Amino acid sequence: MKICIYGAGAIGGYLGVMLKRGGQDVSLIARGAQLEAIKANGLTLLHKDGTLTEQMPASRDPRELGPQDVVIIALKSHQAWEAAEDLAPLLGKETAVVTAQNGVPWWYFYGLPGEYADLRLRSVDPGDRQWRAIGPERVIGCTVYPATELVEPGIVRHIYGDQFGLGEPDRQPSARLDRLTEALKAGGLKPHLYDDIRNDIWLKLWGNLCFNPISALTHATLDIVATDPGTRALARSMMLEAQEIGERLGVRFRVDVERRINGAAGVGAHRTSMLQDLEKGRPLEIDALLTAVQEMGRLVETPTPFIDAVLGLVQQMATVKGLYPTFPQEALAERQAPAEATVQPLRHMAAS
Repeated sequence: MKICIYGAGAIGGYLGVMLKRGGQDVSLIARGAQLEAIKANGLTLLHKDGTLTEQMPASRDPRELGPQDVVIIALKSHQAWEAAEDLAPLLGKETAVVTAQNGVPWWYFYGLPGEYADLRLRSVDPGDRQWRAIGPERVIGCTVYPATELVEPGIVRHIYGDQFGLGEPDRQPSARLDRLTEALKAGGLKPHLYDDIRNDIWLKLWGNLCFNPISALTHATLDIVATDPGTRALARSMMLEAQEIGERLGVRFRVDVERRINGAAGVGAHRTSMLQDLEKGRPLEIDALLTAVQEMGRLVETPTPFIDAVLGLVQQMATVKGLYPTFPQEALAERQAPAEATVQPLRHMAAS
């Protein structure tokens, strides 16, 4: 399979090396020092199996790589929104697009029956940018569980985990999903297929929506956030609000709140991705983890006072530090639309 990793950073680099070792025709979209290092020396993965280095075509310009069988978007959600139109040269008639991001995906309501079918989430896709440029019919949903880090340009360290959740938004089996699953397995990864990938998206989101912002606000590691009485109680309250929203939308949570929090505590002194981004002065991934949940709460008329309070604090902190991703003004106005405007389904418009 021809597979392009769009965003060859920590997770993208890990996927690229493992898929290449599994026999796939892998190319990479990267930029800056990372791109130059890959071009000069290949991409190196520090792995439990040793130091693995693979040579792969890499470019900042998708036009140099051409149409692919699969494009895996390994960017933060706000970066993926910015790059939506840039994917066009990679998209052939049958190209699948795997959204390997945390939080609520922009295509969430695609393929679902009922009153919310094809509703667009303004908080994560203002202006319907990804819906129009990519098209939800291309999407394969994905949850990412490995922990990786970019040690230096061209070198990625794998810390733990090798599992990926996969599923079609319309909850149907597909040949393209089977092919992707086999490609991941051939590379030594562990894909898990879900009848409804949204259940797994919510399970991971359940922790990210509270642990990430609380850790960024307090600078505490995951074990402290999950065990200190005050922060644990706050996380639990946010999770219960989110659970009510998810269940009203048909989601099934396969573990309870206490088990989910205890599982996070067991990870140890881990610095969440939002805390790491804050410490390194990188834009914070707020909207896919928190604002989208608030928007969905308004949709199903579920109050979210704890989520609202933490969201307000982390938005203000990020804004003051210049770390809240900016959008064009017309899109920003949509993202910040009043509650009553967020509940109107915007029907599917085919990508032109």
